[in-house]
Amino acid sequence: MRVKAALVAGALVVAGAVVFVVFVVGGGASADPINLTTTGARYAATVVIEDPAPGRVAVEVMVSEGDADSVAVSAVMADMGHSTPELAATERELGRFVAEGELFSMSGVWEVSIRLDGPAGEEQLAVKALITD
Repeated sequence: MRVKAALVAGALVVAGAVVFVVFVVGGGASADPINLTTTGARYAATVVIEDPAPGRVAVEVMVSEGDADSVAVSAVMADMGHSTPELAATERELGRFVAEGELFSMSGVWEVSIRLDGPAGEEQLAVKALITD
């Protein structure tokens, strides 16, 4: 009976260790996508960050108002004095742009700037995003 209890206890310890490594250390549970909408005088856009974590990310910008020819994104964490270079987005289909690269160097609240340019002129929109590990 003691051997069986020891085996069960050992199995529970191993299972707990696997859960800890996968979800806490390894980041197995990714953060929910961030989906934010912003509107300016010339353009309106929805910004989607699929895996909002530090490091390389893809940011999708869907322009819902205005006819943007080009889109670029950058990010600032004012509290920490961090900023990132602008990433040019590629138009994947009409009104849908995707920028990929290093945008967030650490967890925290970032202001994501979206620069749109088209026949109506250039406009800068912004959204705040909470980036987590």
